[in-house]
Amino acid sequence: MNNKKIFFLTLALFALLLTSACGTMANNGSATDTVNTQPTETNQENTFANGNDSTNSDEQILIIIDQTAKPIEGNSFDFAVNKVPEGYALAEMQWISKKNVVINSVQEAIQHGANGEDGFYISGNGQFSGFFYSDAMKGEEGQVVFLFKNEQGDELNWKKKITLN
Repeated sequence: MNNKKIFFLTLALFALLLTSACGTMANNGSATDTVNTQPTETNQENTFANGNDSTNSDEQILIIIDQTAKPIEGNSFDFAVNKVPEGYALAEMQWISKKNVVINSVQEAIQHGANGEDGFYISGNGQFSGFFYSDAMKGEEGQVVFLFKNEQGDELNWKKKITLN
């Protein structure tokens, strides 16, 4: 019973963190930088799943993917969602390659953050996020996809091709 309360409290805190972090700006007008590592290249694409071809600058998404080596066992990369259009929230994370497809909801990622299972994870109070993968996936070329949804059901996708280190 106590574990259920902790899980739901963690889930509620994460949801609060996501909604409060949307659009957070530093005093100088730039996105707040909380990552102290050099990320890999940050080219990004915004794809509107609802067919809207609008390129409104308010609807830009900024995600940093960090593949620097970490002093932990296993294989992983970290990601940080730095900018999301107002009213949208992260709904799903995907790894798509010729050999593997991994799709996790935010709830599954929170579970992986608690139990260390492979796949996308969100741990702590939402401050750590990334993707754990097996040795067999090392060197795979594929695409990371982040799906964001708003209350009306509109969807936005952010995609990036990477090679797993």
